[in-house]
Amino acid sequence: MSAAAAAVGTFDGVHRGHIAVLDTLKELASEKGLEPMAFTFDRHPLSLIAPSRAPKAITTLHKKEELLRKTQVTPVVMPFDEELRSTTALSWMRILKEKFGVELLVVGYDNTFGCDGVALSISDYRDFGAQLGIEVAEAPVVEGTSSSAIRKAIEAGEVEKANDMLGRRFSLPGIVVEGNRLGRTIGFPTANLLTESGIVVPANGVYAAYATLHDGKRHNAMVNIGVRPTIRRGNDTTVEAHVIDWNGDLYGHNVSVSFVSRLRDEEQFKSIDALRAQLVKDREAAGKACDSRQE
Repeated sequence: MSAAAAAVGTFDGVHRGHIAVLDTLKELASEKGLEPMAFTFDRHPLSLIAPSRAPKAITTLHKKEELLRKTQVTPVVMPFDEELRSTTALSWMRILKEKFGVELLVVGYDNTFGCDGVALSISDYRDFGAQLGIEVAEAPVVEGTSSSAIRKAIEAGEVEKANDMLGRRFSLPGIVVEGNRLGRTIGFPTANLLTESGIVVPANGVYAAYATLHDGKRHNAMVNIGVRPTIRRGNDTTVEAHVIDWNGDLYGHNVSVSFVSRLRDEEQFKSIDALRAQLVKDREAAGKACDSRQE
């Protein structure tokens, strides 16, 4: 077993604050010849502790692991079960030491873990580390960035604000399922995305976005989230992406939309012609927004 350096957290979104922790982890691990590892969970702890208060996730578990790997840190996903829930911070650190060879622990300024973690400070973790032979270091503060703040921005439709805190565009993956094909009849075919129930979805409205299709290619898109009041067929909220200047069959395929900006609120129009006229404007605005932000 090689010696390791570790950080522990939910890492929901792997945002700029998390990146500061991971950068510190990598820097110190490199100096000491340690393998950097990020310990995270298969679910938010509140989903077990208080399910009614458990927040929607910013990313899927698969995407979180992917983002962690991109930072060149090895992700270790631990099942958050009753046993882990009742593990104290000292016991947590003993597991890290004995099972994973952790010699260095990096924590964020407000990062705690362990069933008693809410009452602990970094000095407590350092005391535990002194007992176990684990050095404890603190990562720099990234003001104004947190998973809860990002989640709140997304739910309010403030996707550009969320993107700033994430350090990348918020993306929403889904599988294209059969819709009612009404968009096609008015010249705006859409991919109706079935998203994971536990992932946060932006507020109802129309957005400029990039759609990454199953072939890996990215296209400009406009995305409508809501109940489509002009052509309503029930009250279910849908996520529909119109891929600009593209034709093809996407049913059954995975598509991910990355949000660029919010264009407008969802509206009810007096007629289908009025809706179509607005969609022409939305498509133009979405294309311009996407083209102006090309990487």
